[in-house]
Amino acid sequence: MSKGTLYIVSAPSGAGKSSLINALLETNPTYDMKVSVSHTTRGMRPGEEHGVHYNFVSVEEFTDLVEQGAFLEHAEVFGNYYGTSRLWIEEQLNKGIDVFLDIDWQGARQIRKLMPAAKSIFILPPSKEELERRLNTRGQDSETVIARRMQEARSEISHFDEYDYVIVNDDFDVALIDFKAIIRAERLKQDKQAAKYKSMLSALLADQ
Repeated sequence: MSKGTLYIVSAPSGAGKSSLINALLETNPTYDMKVSVSHTTRGMRPGEEHGVHYNFVSVEEFTDLVEQGAFLEHAEVFGNYYGTSRLWIEEQLNKGIDVFLDIDWQGARQIRKLMPAAKSIFILPPSKEELERRLNTRGQDSETVIARRMQEARSEISHFDEYDYVIVNDDFDVALIDFKAIIRAERLKQDKQAAKYKSMLSALLADQ
């Protein structure tokens, strides 16, 4: 059995990366896939569940986990802390499960250093105007927070060239097709196909 692939997915807030990941998992059951559930110190938003969307912890608990070396990466974003469980990620990959990690460019850099085999995907909005419209439409943040997210968007987008793949989320259905194409192409690479079809290849290559 081949190992799963760790996919780093980044985008400015509101570009649609979480929606694309969720749609991928719901509509593409061909491969075993999971989304990494990060630890965070931020408050729980309406509709979120502990252990499903995030592992919500206190600052003290988060600090203890950092000291224990429990995180593959961790960072402070908008005054809150986020971290990715090293053990959980490694366990899933060893089971052949693809894992999607929704993090910013700083976290992506940390992950790439520790796990160079990871593949990275950057999601771009079609314009600043559309990005701001989406942030306002989802109704989760105040005007002050939205303004801050728009300021951060330019910084985030400036790092798109550090990623393996880039998807422009203008038409969601088209963006989802592009997303699926990346996953399928990675699964069809020689090493993964060789591991998946080991017995078949041995039979094909055996002397009669």
